This record gives sequence, C-alpha cells and structure tokens, in this order.
Amino acid sequence: MSIVPDQVPAAQPSAPPRRTWRRRAFVTLAALGPGLIAANAGNDAGGIATYASAGSQFGYRMLFVMVLVTVALVVVQEMSARLGAYTGEGLVSLFREHFPLRAGAFAVLMLLVANLGLVVSEFAGIGAAFELLGVNRYISVPIAAVAIWAVVVFGSYRYAERLFLLLTLTFLAYPLAMLLGHPNWREVGADLVWPHLLASKEFLFLAVALIGTTITPYMQLYQAAAVADRGIGPDDYRAERVDAIFGSIFCNVISITIIVATAAAIGGSGPLESAEQAALALTPVAGPAATQLFAIGLLGASALAAAVVPLSTSYALAEAVGVERSVSRSFREAPLFLGLFTGLVAVGAAIALAPGNLISLLINTQVINGVITPIILTFILLLANRRSVLGDAANGPTLKALATVCVAVVAVLAAVVLVQTVLGWFGLG
Repeated sequence: MSIVPDQVPAAQPSAPPRRTWRRRAFVTLAALGPGLIAANAGNDAGGIATYASAGSQFGYRMLFVMVLVTVALVVVQEMSARLGAYTGEGLVSLFREHFPLRAGAFAVLMLLVANLGLVVSEFAGIGAAFELLGVNRYISVPIAAVAIWAVVVFGSYRYAERLFLLLTLTFLAYPLAMLLGHPNWREVGADLVWPHLLASKEFLFLAVALIGTTITPYMQLYQAAAVADRGIGPDDYRAERVDAIFGSIFCNVISITIIVATAAAIGGSGPLESAEQAALALTPVAGPAATQLFAIGLLGASALAAAVVPLSTSYALAEAVGVERSVSRSFREAPLFLGLFTGLVAVGAAIALAPGNLISLLINTQVINGVITPIILTFILLLANRRSVLGDAANGPTLKALATVCVAVVAVLAAVVLVQTVLGWFGLG
C-alpha cells in the first residue's frame, strides 16, 4: 500500500556510519562503467603476451615507456568519453558526419583492420591457453570460434560475458606475484621515473607493440559508444571523466605489475618463445599450478575479447551505414551486422591457425595496431579540437598541445617501425 503525505511515519534514526560507507562505496563502483571496461580491454591476450615479453626481454627498461603510454591513454580515453557525452554519438558516426566521405571511409577501414588484428590475437590467445592445458590449437580454436559465434547469435551472451570476466580475475594475481617475486625495487623506481632506453630495432619494435596493445582503437570506439548509449550527457560528464581517467590508470598499473613480475622471474632471458614462459611470472603465487592459472586467465580474457571486439565492430559499422543491428535479429533481418560478425570470427580464427609461434603472432598483431593507432587518434584529436563539435567543451590550449604531442610521438614511433619493416623486406633493415 502506498503512503500518502499525511501518513508519512516519523523520521527514523539515521543509518549507521557503516551502512553509509557501504552505500557510498556501492555508488562509486556503480559509476565506474565504460572507462574502466574499455581501458581494461587492453589487458587481453595480446596485452598479456606483450607486457610479459617486455619484462622477459628488457627487464624493467620498458617501465618508463609505460608511464608515457599511460599519460597518452588517459588523454585519448578522456577525449573519446567527452565526444560520446557531448554529441550523443559513437566515433564511427562522428567520422562519417564531420569528415569528407573518403577520409571518413579511410578511418572506418583502419578501425576494421585494427579490430581484425585484435580478433586474430584473441583466437591465438585461445589456442595458446588450450595448448597449456594439453589441447591442440587445431582442435580448440575452431571449436571455440563456433561456440563464441553460437553464444552471441543464438545463446545468452550476457551470461557468457560474466563467465569470461570471472576467469580474467585470475590476472589480479600478477600484483601479488610482483611482490612475492622480490624484484629490485631500486631499479624498478629508477626505470619508472627516468628513461633507460635502448637504441635497438627490437626495443623500438616492442615499444610500438606496447602502444598498440595499450592504446587500442577498439578501446576508443567502445568508450565513446558506451558513454553515448548509456545516455551520459554534459551534466553527467564529471563522473564519467573520473571513470575514464581512473580506468586508464588502473589498467596500466596492472600492466606494469605484469612487466615487473615477469622481469623478476625471467628478465633478461630474451623474447618469449611460449606461453609457458609467460606463466613463470605467476610461480611465486601459484607454484606448480602457475601454468594452469595463467591458462585459465588467458582463456577468459581471450574468449571475452573474441566475442566483444567483432560484435562492437559490427555494431559500429552497421550504425555508420544505418542498417539493422541487433543480435536478436535473424540473418535475413540484419544481414550486414550478423554477416560482418560471422566473417570477423571466421577470418580471425583461420589466421590464428597459421603455423608459427603463437606468442610471436600475438605481439606482431599489436605492432599492426600500433601502426594504425595514430591514424585513428588523429581523427579523434581533430574532432575534440573543434568547437563546431563540442562547443565550449572542445580541447583548450593546454590539452590541445598535450594531445598533439601524444599523437605525434605515437605517429613517429609507428612510422619508424614501419620504415624498418619495409627496409627489412628488401634486406636493408
């Protein structure tokens, strides 16, 4: 029975401080949404392999690079969230509306290529995880591809997503492994605050891979679209800005612990040759079960991203074209949307089955992302600078300068690696 105004009971004693604290904590956690999810998407199969390889190959030397990458990620994710909040649109729609047709189409093509590279890396991660558990990748990858496709198209994707997210929690063991691995804290501190870089092709290659796996175009795509879809507008943006910044910093703190833990365990041993080597960093926590723990986490992270990345790509491109987009529709009702999702899953799984080192494949796909990333970031920067798009919320002089420097540095590093790669094809590298 409802209570009318004249029947309102006497005021009750205020809630105990303990309940008030819990309520505030719950409200705070509930506000952490698109930013935290988007940023932590970088800690997927390719991310784990790249961070672990950085620690095994160069010890703590990559930590300063990660600090710079963290600054760039904060800037980029905040701009993406602001674009979503103040325009109510995703990045693909903004590209289509505010750039010439050819430029917008080029940006969308780069997003498609980048996300295809991610899908490949996720299925490579699934293969590597199952091989750690004794299952051949030529069996596990096709079965996983069909299962992920069926869950999204015919099943309950939400339940599968929760399961995958639960499995990825095993990677929270890395901070503990870092502490129990007894790293050289003096070296860790020195490499965090001061550059100890190496003038080598391998170091630069891995630095670009770190950029590609940390500042992934998929993350910006998801960030803007999720903010817009949740109806977060200018009045609510202050909380979302905190979410974007916190998420970016939190995920990279985890990434740094992966590098430190791996460096303490197998630093200086050279590039990773197998997933078993990456699992060694978890030995201080799990002991003999380190390999199995790593495999479970890698499987969860890979399976989640193998579903989310092609799905979000299909949503974005269907939105740009203006056609039906829903997993509840049939192929006849949403042919482009479901066809693109199916194609991305099939091609990604097929490429992941190519002969070779799966860890090497994971890292190489992150380098491809690193080369494509500055192109996407340039479009985002141009949009965030325009008052015609964001009004008074457009980048001010300081943020504009900082964002320009971040994008320019990423572009220069990517260009150098691209030139080195092309020269290597002709035996000149």
